[in-house]
Amino acid sequence: QVQVVESGGGFVHAGESLTLSCTTSGSIFSFYSVGWHRQAPGKQRELVALITDDGILNYAESVKGRFTISKNNAKYTVDLQMNSLKLEDTAVYYCRVRGSVWSRTVNTPDYWGQGTQVTVSS
Repeated sequence: QVQVVESGGGFVHAGESLTLSCTTSGSIFSFYSVGWHRQAPGKQRELVALITDDGILNYAESVKGRFTISKNNAKYTVDLQMNSLKLEDTAVYYCRVRGSVWSRTVNTPDYWGQGTQVTVSS
């Protein structure tokens, strides 16, 4: 079973920045895609940002221009740099890894982390 671990969550004020990191047991770069999702209280989980092995980047409209997803080759992590945080960014942030570079699959395997809380206050 692959373990997916998020880190970097915390409590910040509006306008500040935070960086989340996702890593896995084994190499995170063996997965086809790594996505950051979030779920706020009473809301559905939504995709925030996605990066694929072949360089595709995808962002939710609400975070474009503020959030950046990137691979950190030195640390074997996929990071989510979050700038200009807003109150509505408050949520539990989850990392999801899918697919296999070696097997050339896109959707399987599919693993989620346990999430990390991000709280933005005024």
